Amino acid sequence: MQLTRYRTIDSPIGLITLAGFGECITNLVMENAAHPPASQNEWVRDTEGFPRVVAQLEAYFSGELTDFDVALRPTGTSFQCRVWDALREIPYGETRSYGEIAQRIGQPTAARAVGMANGRNPIAIIVPCHRVIGANGDLTGYAGGLSAKRALLQLEAR
Repeated sequence: MQLTRYRTIDSPIGLITLAGFGECITNLVMENAAHPPASQNEWVRDTEGFPRVVAQLEAYFSGELTDFDVALRPTGTSFQCRVWDALREIPYGETRSYGEIAQRIGQPTAARAVGMANGRNPIAIIVPCHRVIGANGDLTGYAGGLSAKRALLQLEAR
């Protein structure tokens, strides 16, 4: 078993904690996360860790980066991983509904399950669950809080 390291950084939407091993990210957690990882008590602090990811997040928040190029290793069910892969295909500055994601993964009646998987996304921002909205265009739940979701969508709309 590999040692999971973590680093907390400041961002325009509050503190963000990155966790993983090497340069591979397993978690990106916002300070007000609805579902913080249970395993985080076993993580080891690394104040200089993940420099490439930190640089990309800084570029993203400054509006200079639209697509992340980092190694990811999220942990979830096969269904959740299919949803998270589909989220990575949503272009910067665009949104999709839960139903559209369900269609994309070949399970058109699974919009509610897509919402549940979206809420359990362990790598927020990089796996852009904030780009998923309700069928009527409303902002719906976001594990990092609706104000963070709104801020991320506004950043990407510039």
